[in-house]
Amino acid sequence: MRVGLVCAHAGPSTIGTHQHVERVAAELAARGHDVRVYERRDEPDQPEVAEVGGYRLERVPIGPASPLPTAELVPYVTDLGGWLARQWSGAWAPEVVHGHYWVGGLAAAHAVRETDIPVVQTFHSLGVEQLRHLGSRYDGPGERIPLERALIRAVDIAVAQCNDEVDELTRMGLQRTSVAMVPTGVDTEQFHPDGEAAPRDQRARILSVGGLAPGHGQEDLIRAMRLVGDAELVIAGGPPAEQLADHAEARRLRELAEHTGVGEQVKLVGAVPHDQLATWYRSADVVACTPHYASAGRVSLEAMACGVPVVGYAMGGIADAVVDEVTGKLIPPGDVRTLGVTLRRLLADNAGRFAYGHAAVDRVRCSYTWERTAGALERLYERVIGRRRPAEAATPAPTVEVVAERGPVEAV
Repeated sequence: MRVGLVCAHAGPSTIGTHQHVERVAAELAARGHDVRVYERRDEPDQPEVAEVGGYRLERVPIGPASPLPTAELVPYVTDLGGWLARQWSGAWAPEVVHGHYWVGGLAAAHAVRETDIPVVQTFHSLGVEQLRHLGSRYDGPGERIPLERALIRAVDIAVAQCNDEVDELTRMGLQRTSVAMVPTGVDTEQFHPDGEAAPRDQRARILSVGGLAPGHGQEDLIRAMRLVGDAELVIAGGPPAEQLADHAEARRLRELAEHTGVGEQVKLVGAVPHDQLATWYRSADVVACTPHYASAGRVSLEAMACGVPVVGYAMGGIADAVVDEVTGKLIPPGDVRTLGVTLRRLLADNAGRFAYGHAAVDRVRCSYTWERTAGALERLYERVIGRRRPAEAATPAPTVEVVAERGPVEAV
């Protein structure tokens, strides 16, 4: 098959999404498919075309050659879609297009609206869900939610990464037959129990990995540490370590730790390169996954692949990945007291952690490999191509009108 993957953002802007697209492209190429990945060029000296991992990467010269936040990227979506349409009107055209994140999906849908090329869409996160879970802490562009609703009417199949997302997409108006659940994968050659571990002292270690922003759950963990006892909480993520002193959320978390009386137990280490994360997972006794919103559950899966039990909020991808009382513990989102008590009990249970860790490795290797993810997508592409030919060829996909500015979006 000829497959076009449209990400729109360049790598650093949405690193989790970008890594997902890269790995899917490489796996599909290894299966013999002709794969091309499209992202916006955000540096002036970047080559427009590169061969990477068996697939072709094309950087689209639309907008300024500098990184842009999502809100500033939206006005360029129509131009990006037009550029793709022109590229695909030549000698090479995809048999299926897969949009990633809502901006990439809008560009993909615009590009194929006058063709019979089917569109598959992975949102990676949904504005409606984020708004519901984060409330006033939701900082997405105002036009995101209405444009996501328009996008679901323009795609053939939406790919959900967890069961909660399946339910949300159907509430947004998609038929259940138009939603496929394909979880993200884990690189089990990078994330595994055997290997180097980051240095640590004699205290038990709880590790939290994620961005430093309200809603990522570090505040809940700091409050829970009062109930944990003699253990350290290591928070990895955010800006590089040398910039933490000037980072507002890092300062707020440190002040909270001092005010709560656990300042000596909380350690912020800043950004950790993805290729070094496995050493941090292996250094932990427990990995805590407490974001207030998580669609893919990537951190929980990486930790499990390294043989570390997970204590996480029972929501989104975390609820799908962690089997309660088998690979870790699931607790009600936001229940700080239960979080602290659960962490304390698990840290005191060496045999339980050992059993959870072994079961976690088995679960990831059986159900969450990139080979399994790519195989599911390959079958999905074949199915959606078969649906579109020839009966639907005469019916263009609905036009997605991109509006640069709208008022605030109310919770639904």
